[in-house]
Amino acid sequence: MDRIEDCISFIVGKAAQQVARRARDRLEPHGVTPTQYAVLKVLSDADGQTGAELGARLSIDSATTTGVADRLAASGLLERRPDPQDRRLQRLFLTAEARARQPALDREMDQLNREIESELDADARSVWSRLRQLGARKV
Repeated sequence: MDRIEDCISFIVGKAAQQVARRARDRLEPHGVTPTQYAVLKVLSDADGQTGAELGARLSIDSATTTGVADRLAASGLLERRPDPQDRRLQRLFLTAEARARQPALDREMDQLNREIESELDADARSVWSRLRQLGARKV
């Protein structure tokens, strides 16, 4: 390879940085980060998951999951409850405030997805679809 700009890892990484920056900019007025949004979104789909279940779904490690949950709990968007069958486990639930914010957060991320997609031609959208498949693959 002659130039770093021709390296797929570099190209995808730079694109991810740009999209992540735009996501941060859209979510910041709502008081959440992209990772916090992901946790809230997963819980809005299926409330009461454990940290391990969230981490597996989002492909993030337990330390990151715990830190994100701690920050969401401190901001009043998440609460922990003991599992009724196994008190060693903590289940994570959205608060009423988190549920109230969810539609606005979803609108922001839907708009970001539309903006990014509008910047892609048909060939690039095909690559995006393939990258989605690669990202979903379990290693």
